[in-house]
Amino acid sequence: MFILLLCLVMYMVIILGNSIIIILSVLDCHLHTPMYFFLSNLSFLDICCTTSFVPKMLTNFSSGRRTISFSGCMIQMYISLAMGSTECVLLSTMAYDRYIAICNPLRYPMIMNKRHCVQLVVTSWVVGFLNSAMETALVTGLPFCGKNIIDHFVCEILAMLRLACVDISLNEIVMLIDSITLAFSPLLLIIISYVFILSVILRINSTEGRKKAFSTCSAHLTVVTVFYGTILFMYMKPKSKDSITDKFITLFYSVVTPMLNPIIYSLRNKEVNAAVKHVLKRLPFKRGP
Repeated sequence: MFILLLCLVMYMVIILGNSIIIILSVLDCHLHTPMYFFLSNLSFLDICCTTSFVPKMLTNFSSGRRTISFSGCMIQMYISLAMGSTECVLLSTMAYDRYIAICNPLRYPMIMNKRHCVQLVVTSWVVGFLNSAMETALVTGLPFCGKNIIDHFVCEILAMLRLACVDISLNEIVMLIDSITLAFSPLLLIIISYVFILSVILRINSTEGRKKAFSTCSAHLTVVTVFYGTILFMYMKPKSKDSITDKFITLFYSVVTPMLNPIIYSLRNKEVNAAVKHVLKRLPFKRGP
């Protein structure tokens, strides 16, 4: 019951917080920039990811009937894998945007034009969904043994592979290649981008200039640290006999991280706060006579 109430509150915060980011990015012209275009996609991604499994998880907790159909499980796993892969690529795209903004400010409007931004976002989504389709197809074709009890809150791919009756070497090789391609490669690009960004910031003479330049990257850097920190801990740590740890780590990067993203980007963000005030002023409040 405690987990049910906690996840319900966090899910409501995720929907509300990320929806506000999307609405503000659409309604306020001051937020019609590449950074907020990418951020609105990240918010939509977080909503899709959590909606793919949290409602079903809450239903199972409340009813006590903790079952899911095979097709429902595969769909849940497919969406969560697609969202995770897309987020890795999207976060590296956002780092590239910050790199261009700080290291090539004069060329920024030309490089990060609307068409280029759309191409980068579409690429992120296509890569994520294609990768997920391949991994899900490999899992779907496996024979499963025993009572088919998934020792997890959700249909997580590692928990599913433990139920297979056959050798899963192919799945492990594909997951390793995907981890290098879609997790470590984007992370490496993010690190390289921030090395160049930091070198430029340190060359700025004024303290106020350095502070302003770093403030444009701090939110993204925080989100990257939280997201990659939990994922790397989950998939690179030694196998634990106590599976409850794995369950809560999965819940952390699947629920807590999407909840923190809009908070991190909104906290002390003058542009977002100004957009909120601007949109509220435009609302058709009823006026007295």
